[in-house]
Amino acid sequence: MGSLVLAEEETSSPPQIVSVPKMSLLKISEKDDAPIVSSYNDRIRPLLDTVDRLRHLKIMQEGIQLPTIVVVGDQSSGKSSVLESLAGISLPRGQGICTRVPLIMRLQNHSNPDPELFLEYDGKTVPTDEKNIAYAINLATEEMAGKGKGISNSPLTLVVKKNGVPDLTMVDLPGITRVPVHGQPEDIYEQISEIITEFITPEESIILNVLSAGVDFSTCESIRMSQRVDKTGQRTLAVVTKADKSPEGLLEKVTADDVNIGLGYVCVRNRIGDETYEEARAEEARLFETHPQLSKINKSIVGVPVLAERLVKIQATIIVKCLPDIVRKINDKLSANLDELNKLPKHLTSVAEAMTTFMNILGYAKESLRKILLQGEFDEYLDAKEMHGTARLAEMLNNYFDEFQLNKPSANHGAITNFLVDEIKVLEEAKSIGLPNFLPKSAFHTLLQGKVSLICNKPVDFVEKAWSYVENVVITVLLKHSNSYPQLLSGTRRAAHNLISKKKEQSVDWVNDLVQMEKLTDYTCNPKYMVSYNKLMSHYSEFVKAIESYDSISIGGFGVIDVDDLHGKPKGVVQEAFDLKMRITAYWKIVLRRMMDNMALHLQYNIQKLVNKEMQTEIINELIGSQGNGLERMLEEPPSISGKRNKLKKSIKLLKESKDVVANIMDRVVDNFN
Repeated sequence: MGSLVLAEEETSSPPQIVSVPKMSLLKISEKDDAPIVSSYNDRIRPLLDTVDRLRHLKIMQEGIQLPTIVVVGDQSSGKSSVLESLAGISLPRGQGICTRVPLIMRLQNHSNPDPELFLEYDGKTVPTDEKNIAYAINLATEEMAGKGKGISNSPLTLVVKKNGVPDLTMVDLPGITRVPVHGQPEDIYEQISEIITEFITPEESIILNVLSAGVDFSTCESIRMSQRVDKTGQRTLAVVTKADKSPEGLLEKVTADDVNIGLGYVCVRNRIGDETYEEARAEEARLFETHPQLSKINKSIVGVPVLAERLVKIQATIIVKCLPDIVRKINDKLSANLDELNKLPKHLTSVAEAMTTFMNILGYAKESLRKILLQGEFDEYLDAKEMHGTARLAEMLNNYFDEFQLNKPSANHGAITNFLVDEIKVLEEAKSIGLPNFLPKSAFHTLLQGKVSLICNKPVDFVEKAWSYVENVVITVLLKHSNSYPQLLSGTRRAAHNLISKKKEQSVDWVNDLVQMEKLTDYTCNPKYMVSYNKLMSHYSEFVKAIESYDSISIGGFGVIDVDDLHGKPKGVVQEAFDLKMRITAYWKIVLRRMMDNMALHLQYNIQKLVNKEMQTEIINELIGSQGNGLERMLEEPPSISGKRNKLKKSIKLLKESKDVVANIMDRVVDNFN
């Protein structure tokens, strides 16, 4: 007996069938006690067992496709008859769609003369026999797809262990129909198309397209569907049925191949009436030998035995070709699932474990906040600029200072008018009985209070804005580190919000006190005050000359000043007003810088306290204080996580079993097919 040779190709290539001695795979029984007898090489049977085992494990639910022969055909194309001829059993017959669920047919040749038949579906195994198989399939179909004419995409597996059948696994799909009959849903065509497309789209699928000899192949809906997913036809084998009823032109059809059937054609005559399968095979052989037209068709593409042989070869080839990729995909999926499982939060079983996990979460969150808000490090949030805490706070502080510069003239403004008007008015109202040439302190305070009043809301706005930003950062970090334990999310968010609200309130109170201090007191030891004041006063003589000459003057920090309205004012009044103006100007710079510095120091100091101590204390009190039960809640794993964990564990168990199944065969594949 010759040996089977398989050509292993790249995954993207179609299966290549290498010629082998015909009798090495298929022969007619010497006793003629079976329609088809497969002498399946001992090296090949384990391959099919491996794929069937993987299919039984439902490895395809993990997105790993298996090499599959998918049987499709238009309604009444003779699809069921072809399968009956291969299996030597009777399948359900009747009007309309007979196959309403994907039927996985696992044919296994074995030496026991007593056939074994059973159905597998919904996790159960139902034994049957040749006499009752059609009834059993109908019963199972009704259980899966309901009574009537509806269909389902849940597969039903039929295992046929019988002496003389070819070792094949095929998936029979519902026949294609466009017009719903009584009891069928209006979208029956769309439902069937969806099921067929799902099965024939994977590159690992071989499409067995059943065509009736009497129709134009190019108009068959099954051909159109297979062409959409297999444009070159390299995965498609065509079976032409009812050759005896429409022999005219059949030779030209299968020779011309106008529809690109890459794996070729096989023409068959199925069993008619009460013929036994042996009688049907004998009649088929006689037909293709003696019929005036059919006898001209090459004998290598006619007959059910030839079809069985072709399918056996294709099946063995595609399995050997796909196994290495299946192994890789199983390993990749297993590794990915293990990684994902390891990333899930540990399932906590005791309060001690919960306490340790909780403190670790707080520690990680504190370290992240220290980097973001204190150290200026943002490696955890490289692309999230809103989380670059020190930079954003510095921007806010700079903007805050810029808003204080109310007296800074714009380059686009013209000359300043009404210069010293406010100071003269204040001095007029601050007169008292006393020595001349003494600058009234009340006048200075009046002007100072007016300037502080203009900006008193800005520090409050700043601290509120700054703490709102800090709150967003803190909550973002806390939620990130608590995300694995949703039970903590609401408590940590609430604790952070309450703490920041208190910090904000304290800062507003502090700012209001700061503003009041600047309003009611005037003091600085900063030497820059006198330097600035003296520099400004050095312009006084020029200022007086400008008044006398009706000219304008430029004084640093004020820009161009129009002094026409000061002409005729008493010299002493002008001098006092000018002096007051320069004192206020010099001192105001100190005030702004002092408020700026104090605000920066206050903010940094309080953020450090928040990060280093207060946040942890607040969260602990919230979650595990006298009223808190956060640790106990951590022991109750959320359904979303427990569901995901169970799903991953189930998937990992399946993948490990599949890996073991494939590992047992790979060495034999390497030894026997290289």
